[in-house]
Amino acid sequence: MLTTAKPLSTIVRAGLAATALAAMLSGCGAGKWGFPYKQDIQQGNWITARQVAQLEQGMSHEQVRYLLGTPTLQNVFRDDRWDYPYYNKPGYGDSELRRFTVWFEDGALVSWSGDEQPDRQPFEKADTGMTDTDR
Repeated sequence: MLTTAKPLSTIVRAGLAATALAAMLSGCGAGKWGFPYKQDIQQGNWITARQVAQLEQGMSHEQVRYLLGTPTLQNVFRDDRWDYPYYNKPGYGDSELRRFTVWFEDGALVSWSGDEQPDRQPFEKADTGMTDTDR
């Protein structure tokens, strides 16, 4: 029988190369170097300042729902107040909580209040260079 034996140095070099490659690729799974990935958590309604500016007293429930979306919190027994909270907890960083509430009387919008809302949707870049007149 004729066999060829590989030198020990070739086997060691191949093992070290495989170990180094595995170590380098294992770092690709982390969002921050050395830390595990933490997913962003978003809950609630994202409302923009443009949507709030379109609200008018006297709007019906359907008109407000079309403009702002279905409320996250709505009392089953009293249909005169709708709450639109928004909570964002990024994987790394500070959490954000915004609240917005609308009130109705006799099926018509009478008032609204809440935190200052952003001027863009989350998928819109903040640095597009567009002005409000371009939209």
